[in-house]
Amino acid sequence: MRKLLIPIIVIVVVGIFTSLFVVEEGSRGIVLRFGKVLRDSQDNPKVYQPGLHFKMPLIDSVKLLDARIQTMNNQADRFVTKETKDLIVDSYVKWKIIDFSRYYLATGDGNRANAERILNSKLSDRLRSEIGQRDIKDLVTDSRGQLMQDVRNALNNGYEDKPSEVPAAAAAPAATDSTAPADTLPADNKLPLVNANSMAELGIQVIDVRIKQINLPTEVSDAIYQRMRAEREAVARRHRSQGQEEAEKIRALADYRVTKTIAEAEREARMTRGSGDATAAKLFADAFSQNPDFYAFIRSLRAYETSFNSGSDVMVLRPDSEFFRYMKSPSVGLKQ
Repeated sequence: MRKLLIPIIVIVVVGIFTSLFVVEEGSRGIVLRFGKVLRDSQDNPKVYQPGLHFKMPLIDSVKLLDARIQTMNNQADRFVTKETKDLIVDSYVKWKIIDFSRYYLATGDGNRANAERILNSKLSDRLRSEIGQRDIKDLVTDSRGQLMQDVRNALNNGYEDKPSEVPAAAAAPAATDSTAPADTLPADNKLPLVNANSMAELGIQVIDVRIKQINLPTEVSDAIYQRMRAEREAVARRHRSQGQEEAEKIRALADYRVTKTIAEAEREARMTRGSGDATAAKLFADAFSQNPDFYAFIRSLRAYETSFNSGSDVMVLRPDSEFFRYMKSPSVGLKQ
């Protein structure tokens, strides 16, 4: 009896443990029985809240879904603005699951990659539409985030028109309470009809859309850089040309003033020398007119000095030449 009791106890304990499962905080659970979503008595898909729950061992399996806000970083893509200018826009999206049963069935066993692939495709299409209606200035100066608000509302509501153009009843935002019960599904596990352009078809809600960077394409940036560089170089050449012109004017003015100053100084010097020479000549004339012989004597001495100044000069003269008369007798010809 004891030998049979121990295996039975083990089987019971294992059965109890395999029939228990825990849904952690921030997650929701969906139980699958033979590959189909388990439903309650009202034929609504069961979504298990955080806590301890029971399931049929070996028959039921549990799929845990993350109920927290998710962040999807999009790859930078090229968009065309209203004025047909190309831009490289880098953005990200925050989203969360609001209908766990729909999300599980629509994404293929709750595959997040599939959900984000669809979300990224719809986001790209909507961004392309919204950016195509704006110019670069509107995008850069969109301080109130109207572009991102329009994109978010369009993704959640599924309307191609802007929210202001959508009827009020149709533009109501989707529920944001992650603890709300799941929508009712038909017995064949097919999804009820929803707007095919909205994220409600995936059972998710877009919380926020943000642009991280707006850049110009590389070829456009290079062209703009080259154009700006050419413009700056043209301005630099113009400034250098103007500087050289001013420098030439300053040098020409300085040369004119120097020439004028030198000419005036030389004129003044000539006038001064002329006046001095005239005064000296007058003094000589007055002095020598009083004694002509003395004047002749002085002139002869100067002639001697000039003639014999160089030791290599040779003079051929007769000894009785008049030139040597003051050498013979200095007093000859001088009046007492």
